[in-house]
Amino acid sequence: MPPEPTLLSDEFLAEVRGMPQRNLAVELLEKLLAGEIKSRSRRNVVQARSFADLLEHALRKYQNRAIETAQVIEELIALAKDKRAAGARGEALGLSEDELAFYDALETNDSAVAVLGEPELRAIARELAESVRANVTIDWTVRENVRAHLRVLVKRILRKHGYPPDEQETATQTVLEQAEVLSEIWAAA
Repeated sequence: MPPEPTLLSDEFLAEVRGMPQRNLAVELLEKLLAGEIKSRSRRNVVQARSFADLLEHALRKYQNRAIETAQVIEELIALAKDKRAAGARGEALGLSEDELAFYDALETNDSAVAVLGEPELRAIARELAESVRANVTIDWTVRENVRAHLRVLVKRILRKHGYPPDEQETATQTVLEQAEVLSEIWAAA
């Protein structure tokens, strides 16, 4: 899968870094990053949430005068590069974009990463993507019996692979939230 096109190329970021109107550069980066994050949220809930938090944190420091304009520009540029690198992460892991979204949902639990390791999380993500895709229906988000079936399916897969029991409920919620976002894309396809 080729990397997604982005306005936040190295050349563009270098231009923004050199803009004489520093406040305008901050606003421009903020708007572009917010748009990229919103776009990411249609596919990967966990990544979008993480980047949104980082953006908000950087802007809050700037607004509270904890950092200078030049510093916030550098933080936003670093965030843009991190966001771009996150897009290529799935390819490095050998996962499709959908599988990466489930992988990210599972990876939010540090103890699961430590206990299971990357290869097992990749296997779980692949199985979740395949099983959820096969079991979602157009109206699954409003039909409680279908939601319950998917919840059981997700819990069964997590248990089968030895996902830490203390974190299974949180992981199940995150996976179902991710499934809801992806099912809209799958239904439209």
